[in-house]
Amino acid sequence: MSTPEQDTVGSINLRHADLQAAVRDGLITPRQAQSLWAHWAGQVRMQETRPAPLHDAGLASGPRFSFTNVLYYFGGMVAIGAMTLFMTLGWQQFGSWGLLAIALGYLVASLAVADHLKGRGLRTPAGILATLAVCLVPLALWALQSGLGLWPPGGPSSYRAYHTHIDWRWLTLEFGTLAAAVVMLWRYRLPFMVMPVAVTVWYMFMDVAHLLMQHAGFEYKFMRDMSLVFGIGTCLIAMWVDVRSRLASGEWRQDFAFWLYIFGALMFWGGLSLRDSGSELGKALYALINLGLILGGAVIGRRVFTVLGAFGVAGYLGYLSYRVFQNSMLFPFALTLLGLAVIALGIWWQRNERMIEARLGGWLPAGLRPRPG
Repeated sequence: MSTPEQDTVGSINLRHADLQAAVRDGLITPRQAQSLWAHWAGQVRMQETRPAPLHDAGLASGPRFSFTNVLYYFGGMVAIGAMTLFMTLGWQQFGSWGLLAIALGYLVASLAVADHLKGRGLRTPAGILATLAVCLVPLALWALQSGLGLWPPGGPSSYRAYHTHIDWRWLTLEFGTLAAAVVMLWRYRLPFMVMPVAVTVWYMFMDVAHLLMQHAGFEYKFMRDMSLVFGIGTCLIAMWVDVRSRLASGEWRQDFAFWLYIFGALMFWGGLSLRDSGSELGKALYALINLGLILGGAVIGRRVFTVLGAFGVAGYLGYLSYRVFQNSMLFPFALTLLGLAVIALGIWWQRNERMIEARLGGWLPAGLRPRPG
């Protein structure tokens, strides 16, 4: 049985100098100090090299929100934006082959710097540079197609329109970007590289819809439904990637599903929210789906679902307040009681969180179960 003194001490950090001080004070002999230090050092090495247990489904923690990382990402997004969203028409003066040479030069240089940074353990800036390389792929493909005279006629005449105009002719760039991104992601294994993949899938959904509508003309409802379908598909892919990442080891045990969840959830929720149901039952079903997103996001630890679901539920409550119960005196009181009940539910959930997660986790794949402890 531990004494109160033992319980309050907890863990103590010892240095080699502390052992030497104990030798000088006559508490232990030099040989004992040497043996203790060798024993403790061996235990530390064993803990560092021991593989993670299979039941621990957590992922490696991402970069912290520090000033250094803010500088990394701000600089990276400026560089990426310069070669994508903010590219000026003046670059057309380089011609197709000139743009191809510039894109390939930037791409090779970015990967070389990413290799160097990753070798020094600077994974965050390495991931940003590797992501820049992925973002240069569509520019290189567009320049190559234009230079060879293979660009389909009737579409945009400059690469700048790739990020501002929906057109089915971009599909060749998008498929090529996805293929190159998979290869580079396999090579570097840095999670931020998935961001341009998610953006490309988003672009692809709009361009596929444009291809299917080119004879019938723009159809708002069709675009809305395509967003819903692509969103569901992207979320399913994200869950598959999430499971594989959580059960992987080494460099693959990182959060590669984050950006897929972000864009998949936005496409799904946007398509769902734009559906105009004429019945009260349909609007109530929309609120229930959003409530499911809140709970599902909490269960699998993905806040994007919880946030979007909260927006959806808030929108439905606003509809009830301004349309259905606009003249009711009791509705604000009932809504207040509902809010307090949700807070009480949160308190109960916090007290029983481990038990709830254990039970809910039994219904989930092993890779999506909440991390124990």
